[in-house]
Amino acid sequence: MSIMFWVLQGLLAGLFLVAGGLKIFAPLEAISGIMPWVEDFSRLQVAGIGILEACGAAGLVLPGMTRIAPVLTPVAAIGLLTLMAGATITHLGRGEAHLIGGNIAVMVIAAIVAWGRLTSWPL
Repeated sequence: MSIMFWVLQGLLAGLFLVAGGLKIFAPLEAISGIMPWVEDFSRLQVAGIGILEACGAAGLVLPGMTRIAPVLTPVAAIGLLTLMAGATITHLGRGEAHLIGGNIAVMVIAAIVAWGRLTSWPL
């Protein structure tokens, strides 16, 4: 089971590291084609979301790799789940219900990681 959780954590971390990096470093005009919702937010807000995503990605893998504060892994997963719930609400508010399938899939994976890491030790 631990290997399965590591695979899920790695997938989520990769996803959020790339998405967060784009939000932090790319100009809004460059990412508005693939993330049209950024037009509703300021540059600072989008970068803030990106920083949260990058920190969440680190929180998914670094505690287990370093064996320092492993409780942070499920905390990071819950934080990313909450972030994706906000993304789902944003999409629904913009009339983009067709885009929430990916958000829900990521929320399910984050919930599985959080549950698994809260109930199964060691990492």
